[in-house]
Amino acid sequence: MAKDYYTLLGLPRDALEADIKKAFRGLARQLHPDVSDEPDAEERFKEVVEAYEVLSDSEKRQVYDRYGHDGLRGASGQSGGGFDFGNVSDLFSAFFGDDLLGGGGGRGGQRRAQRGPDLAAEVAIDLEDAATGLSTEVPYQVAAACDTCSGSGAKPGTHASTCGTCRGAGRVQQITRSPLGEFVRTGTCPTCGGAGKVIEDPCAVCRGDGRVVQEKTLRVDIPAGIHDGQRIRISGEGHAASGGGLTGDVYVRVHVREDERFAREGNDIFSTVDLTFTQATLGTSVTIPTLDGDMEVAFEPGTQPGTLRILDGKGMPVLQGRGRGDHRILVNVVLPRRLNDEQRRQLEELDRTLDDEAYRPDGGFFSKLKSAFR
Repeated sequence: MAKDYYTLLGLPRDALEADIKKAFRGLARQLHPDVSDEPDAEERFKEVVEAYEVLSDSEKRQVYDRYGHDGLRGASGQSGGGFDFGNVSDLFSAFFGDDLLGGGGGRGGQRRAQRGPDLAAEVAIDLEDAATGLSTEVPYQVAAACDTCSGSGAKPGTHASTCGTCRGAGRVQQITRSPLGEFVRTGTCPTCGGAGKVIEDPCAVCRGDGRVVQEKTLRVDIPAGIHDGQRIRISGEGHAASGGGLTGDVYVRVHVREDERFAREGNDIFSTVDLTFTQATLGTSVTIPTLDGDMEVAFEPGTQPGTLRILDGKGMPVLQGRGRGDHRILVNVVLPRRLNDEQRRQLEELDRTLDDEAYRPDGGFFSKLKSAFR
């Protein structure tokens, strides 16, 4: 079922033209595939553009308000979303200027600068580094502008000529006529590949591409509290555009190594501590490793297996927020496996002297376990 155009733009049905333009501008910036990381951004972007094309045209809007999508499908030259996506670039040129999103052709045969592709890099850090944040260097390969030809792709001393097929626009249009009206299809120029220019004497170093592959190192500031698998976007450090233009971005995926001492759940840290039978019975103090270093933790006499100790505010920092999670310690009581005759006799004697009050429960094991992982 087709979505309501007003709902797509978040507007009331009596919205003014200026409101429609403002709403479209905000959503286009948010959802354009070159900008957004959302998996359905491209599809939503197309829907928003379709809604704008209808609501910004007074005649189409009147038809839509009166008859809905069925009215648009029956109107001449409109087939319910069969509009020219190639002309969307003109809308962005009018709203944002030629360099906002890059790529595509504009009015008057003028071609806007292309945008270089984004690239992905990876870095692995320890859990303790994720807790404090750090600045680290990330090596990666990138297509950078050729120094010999300054990114033009042409041999030094020569220049590229304007493409005769698209006349420098980088895109060509094909018009198909049908009983329902004219359909315009816009695509990349097959002669120049969208560059708008033809290089007759290419640079010997980059072979006309204007780019060469280089090894680079990027310093990345990783914020405290980052989670495994999250990405950090570094603007303008990606691949250069062929023939010049905007540079793409780098998306650094951060992998947080597992720590054998801790398990992480959200912003909380979990660990276990082993107490001997006598330590748990008589009470003790044990050195516990935490993200802030070793810490002395006291356990009262009669500590039971499954007892949970919570160190408030000793977990992971809240990413881009305030405060920290907790460090939750689960107690495991270790029982002796081998006893000599004298030790066994002493334990048997102790058991005869203990009554039910000594074993009075103060909570079930499973309730404590649930509390530990709450």
